[in-house]
Amino acid sequence: MKIMKRMGIDLFNYARLRTQVVNVGNVKIGGANSIRIQSMANTDTNDIDCSVKQCIAVSNVGCEIMRFTTQGMKEVENLNKIHYELRKQGYDVPLVADIHFRSEVAEIVATCVEKVRINPGNFVPSIKKVHDTSSYSEEEYKQEYKRLKERFASFLHICREHNTAIRIGVNHGSLSRRIMDRYGNTPQGMVESCLELLGICKEEDFDQVVISLKSSNTVLMVQAVRLLVDRMQECGFDYPLHLGVTEAGEGEDGRIKSAVGIGSLLLEGIGDTIRVSLSEDPVFEIPVAQLLISYISECANHPHIDCVESSEVNRYGYYKRSTNAVRNIGGNNPPAVLSSSFCSCSPLPEYYKEGESISDNEGNSYAIYSKDNYLLIETDKRDLKFLRLQLPELDNEVIHFLCENENIVVLLETSHKNGVGEQRAFFHTLLNVGCKAPVMICRKYQEDIVENLQVKSAVDFGALFIDGFGDGILIENMGNIDVESINSIAFCILQAARVRMTHVDYISCPGCGRTLYDLQTVVVQVKKATSHLNNLKIAVMGCCVNGLGEMADADYGYIGAVAGTVDLYRHQECIEKNVPAENAVEKLIEIINNDNLMLSES
Repeated sequence: MKIMKRMGIDLFNYARLRTQVVNVGNVKIGGANSIRIQSMANTDTNDIDCSVKQCIAVSNVGCEIMRFTTQGMKEVENLNKIHYELRKQGYDVPLVADIHFRSEVAEIVATCVEKVRINPGNFVPSIKKVHDTSSYSEEEYKQEYKRLKERFASFLHICREHNTAIRIGVNHGSLSRRIMDRYGNTPQGMVESCLELLGICKEEDFDQVVISLKSSNTVLMVQAVRLLVDRMQECGFDYPLHLGVTEAGEGEDGRIKSAVGIGSLLLEGIGDTIRVSLSEDPVFEIPVAQLLISYISECANHPHIDCVESSEVNRYGYYKRSTNAVRNIGGNNPPAVLSSSFCSCSPLPEYYKEGESISDNEGNSYAIYSKDNYLLIETDKRDLKFLRLQLPELDNEVIHFLCENENIVVLLETSHKNGVGEQRAFFHTLLNVGCKAPVMICRKYQEDIVENLQVKSAVDFGALFIDGFGDGILIENMGNIDVESINSIAFCILQAARVRMTHVDYISCPGCGRTLYDLQTVVVQVKKATSHLNNLKIAVMGCCVNGLGEMADADYGYIGAVAGTVDLYRHQECIEKNVPAENAVEKLIEIINNDNLMLSES
C-alpha cells in the first residue's frame, strides 16, 4: 500500500502521527502533547447556572475542553457569562462555541471563547433556491465557493486577532448542497469539503486549526479520516485531528460503537483529541475516553512486527477478505460467534468452547489443534477442524498445510503488546500468499468491570472487522463477568463494525442546548419498545441540525421539530409532522408495527 507508506503510517507498528500544535486556551492539541479529552454540554446555553454546574462536573472528572451550542446572539451573550463565571470559580477549562448556519454568530462568539467549531456544510447558505433541484454549473460552483471563501476569511481574521482556535467539523449527511452535487454523500465529499477550508486557512496564514470528520457509521468515519490524512499529506498539511463517532447512542451500543470507530484510528496513530458522544449525562463520556486513550497507549514501544502490506486491501473503501466456507464459517456467511462456554442467551452463539474442543448447537464436537500437533488434522474425518495459531507460528509449512486443507478454521490468538498489529499482520500474510483459510479472531482479558471489557474488546476486534478481516469472534475473560454479558459484547462489536446485525441499530445524538425534548428518556423508551425487533435502524435526534443527515440510512427517524413536537420519518420521508412529544414514541411504534404487518401480509 504505497499511499499508507507515504502517510508515514505503519499498519502493524504503533506510533502516533506527528501533527502541529494548536493552542486552545491553556490546552495544547497535537505535537507531542497527550491526546486531549473533550465533551459537550447538553444544557440550554441560556441557563447559565445549570451550564456552569455541568461544565464543572465534567471538568472535575477529566474533561479538558468543553463545547456549548451557540445558535444565536442570545447564546453568545450567555456563553460569555458562562465563561466569566467559570473563571470566577477557578476553572480555566477552554470553551468551544458550536456554530451551525449563522456565520455572523461565529464571528461574534470568536471574540469571547477559546475555540469555535463550524460546519462547512452550512457556514454559508446555498445560492440555489430551496426547490431548485438542478445540478450546479461550473460557474455556480465557483460562485458559491467564492462566497464561502470571503465569509470564512473574514471569520479567520477575527479569530487571529483574538487568538481563537477553530475546528472544521464535517459531519456525514451535513455536506453543503454544492459538495453533495459533485461528490455525493461520501467520504470523498467529506474530505473535499474540509480541504476547501484548509486551503483558505493556508492562504490566510492561519494555522490554529483542528479537524474532524464524523459519522454515526463507524466504517465510513474511519475510511473518511484515513482518506483525509492521506490527502493532507499530499497538500503538506499537518493539522491535528479530533475523533468521534457522532450519534453513537447510549449504554453498551454507544460505548462499543465509539470504541470501534475512535479506537481503530488511534491504533493507527491518528488522533490528537477525542470526544465520546453518548446519549447520557456527559460526565459518563469521560471515563470511556480515558480508558480508550490509556488502553491504546499500552501499545507504545512494543516489539517490532515485520510484515509486508497486501496490495489487495482497500483502506478507503470496504474490503472483505475472501475465504473458504467451512460449514457456516467463512465464505459469504456473517462472522460467527464462538462463546467461551455454553450459553442459551439470545441471540444464540453458533459455537461453544469446551476445554480443548468446540461444540455447535446440534451437539457436534470438533477438536482444537495447535502448532505442535497440527499434522494430526489429516487423520480427523470430521468436516470442521480448528487450528489455534499466532503470527510467529505462521511459517511456510503451516501456510502450505492451510492451503491444502480447506476444512480448517484458524483460531487466531495473540500475546503481543500490540495485539491488533500482530493479528492484522497475520491477515496480510495470508493475503500475500493467497491463502483463503477462514479465521476466527480470539482475544483474552482479565476484567471484572463490564464497561472495561466493552471498550477494550471493541478496540481490539473492531479495528480488524472494519478492515474486512475475521470470520468469527471469541472473547475469553478470566475476570468476574458472566458469559451472557460477554456474548452480548461480541454481537454488539459485530454490529458496530457493520458486519453483522442482530438487533436494532439505534442512532441517537447526545443532546445539546438545541434539543427540543427529554432525549435521554425518549431513547430509553424507544429502545424498550423496539428491543424485540431485528435488522432495523432507528434514529432518535434532538433537533434537525444534523438529524436528517445523520439518519440518512435509518429506516425510521424521530426528530425534534419545534418545542413540544416531533417529526417522524420513514427513511428520508417525513410521514408525521408536529406530533405532540407526549404521543410521539407511541406513534412511532404504531408506524413500525403497521409497516411490519403490511410486509408480512405481502
